[in-house]
Amino acid sequence: MDQSDFDKLLTQLQEIQFALVELNLYLDNHPDDAAAINQFNQLVKQRREVARKFECRFGPLFNFGLSKSPRCHWQWVDQPWPWQV
Repeated sequence: MDQSDFDKLLTQLQEIQFALVELNLYLDNHPDDAAAINQFNQLVKQRREVARKFECRFGPLFNFGLSKSPRCHWQWVDQPWPWQV
């Protein structure tokens, strides 16, 4: 496992997720702000892409059916869990 790529992608996910939470809170109070909605939707797409890249290289981010695992091996146990890094 390339630790620098692991850290880089996980940091990107954390940054995007932070921005999504903040925008979600903002939109709760400003539900008609089209620019904020567009930014939120762009970040959702970006988060999906970064999560896909992470999971392809390092295994699933989430358990309980939120991330795929290949049929041949249960990858969830292979890597440190996201909260362990």
